[in-house]
Amino acid sequence: MEHLKLTVTGMSCMGCVNSVKNLLGALPGVGQIDIDLASGQVEVEYSADQIQPTQLRLAIEDGGYGVA
Repeated sequence: MEHLKLTVTGMSCMGCVNSVKNLLGALPGVGQIDIDLASGQVEVEYSADQIQPTQLRLAIEDGGYGVA
């Protein structure tokens, strides 16, 4: 499994955190997802043979959040 760290913008509450977790968790090959609301840091464990980092970023952006 690979790890990707992203800074996600636009999260303001735990509902946003859950939304981002659901967006990423619905993708194939995604494992553990850790999100720090205060810093906007998101760490995603994923299988590189099933999904690419670009697809993870796009899923977050398609959900209405930004990726710095």
